[in-house]
Amino acid sequence: MSAPPASDAGPIPAPDAGPIPAPDAGPISNAAATAPTPAPPRTPDKALEPSAGRTAKAAARGGGHPVRLRALDGLRLLAALMVAAYHYGGRDGEITQAWGSSPRTQFPTLSSYFAYGCLGVQIFFVISGFVICMSGWGRPLRSFFASRVSRLYPAYWVAIILVTGVFALPWVAYKAVSPSDALVNLTMLQQPLGVDRVLGVCWTLWAELRFYALFALFVVLPGATRHRVVLFCAVWTLGSAFAEASNLPLLDVVLMPEYSSYFIGGMGIYLLHRFGHDALAWGIIGISFLIGQHYAIRELWHPANVDAFSYRSATAIIAVVAFGYAAVTLIALGKLNWANWRWLTVAGALTYPFYLVHEHLGWVAVWAFHQKLGIPSYGTFALTVLVMLGLAWVLYRYVEQRLTPMIKRSLTTVRL
Repeated sequence: MSAPPASDAGPIPAPDAGPIPAPDAGPISNAAATAPTPAPPRTPDKALEPSAGRTAKAAARGGGHPVRLRALDGLRLLAALMVAAYHYGGRDGEITQAWGSSPRTQFPTLSSYFAYGCLGVQIFFVISGFVICMSGWGRPLRSFFASRVSRLYPAYWVAIILVTGVFALPWVAYKAVSPSDALVNLTMLQQPLGVDRVLGVCWTLWAELRFYALFALFVVLPGATRHRVVLFCAVWTLGSAFAEASNLPLLDVVLMPEYSSYFIGGMGIYLLHRFGHDALAWGIIGISFLIGQHYAIRELWHPANVDAFSYRSATAIIAVVAFGYAAVTLIALGKLNWANWRWLTVAGALTYPFYLVHEHLGWVAVWAFHQKLGIPSYGTFALTVLVMLGLAWVLYRYVEQRLTPMIKRSLTTVRL
């Protein structure tokens, strides 16, 4: 159970802040044409500060230059490692078969902390709201569609083939899905169609697809503006509340009230990044956090119970969700620009393929390292993560870097 890609694998360009008009200095005389005299400086009225002024502030933080938000890449990797820790040591299920016993036995102290790793999904969704708002700004619908398809599908297709092939091996104890179901999985629509999933983590990709569709329809298609994004966030928030109250399955599927607040929060954070401090943007972020922590606790908290794998504290759940919102906000405001190490770019590129392969292939790796080779639990855990990161690098280098540009180019130039 993990989360999907948040941005293109290449550098994440900050949005173009657009030209910033200089103040009108009034008419210029003929004499002044040969010896121009600068106009006296004006004192801006902060209460009536134009949007161009806010955009200038965003540009000073990096909002007007094509910079790589490397701290965001690092946060994505951290969220992916949180989810991996949850899958390897924070729950029961198939991983118990891989270890030969419950992860509570393998990690008697850390398993209770690993259980919070599933909240990496919520952090991913906040990041996704931020990055999709950034990448969709000023982009035509065809280009937005091409970027999303070329980003999501190449590594996903290979991960489906890899997991299906490995699970079909006679010495692997895990059951592969039927050939027909595996083919449906290639569409990424297996969950709404009621088909068995090849990848357990793909449920978050279904949430991402719905977010992309809503954002494309209501923001990208008419043209992204601050007003339109604010209106979209407000309407989606209210619509999600109506969906929860109405108990209509169709509204739940379309508006996904249990996840929408995280995407909305990410979009609010992007408004801060692009336009600077703004009461409406802060309001969007605050309301989305208040709603998001509610759903996180509703889905993940349970009373202490000897029959349950773990007991998660409600306070700790709120703290982890708050950390995700705060981290993305600090990055958006330029407070973490000091984290500008080049290796974070590679980390961000590996996050999506790692996310796709780490769970099911991780079961096989844990079984081989721990039960067959006798490597201790902590060594197996670390080695499995490293092997999955290595496989992610192979997918990034030889699949994404080759197929993503080709697919994007083909979809961008295709005749409608």
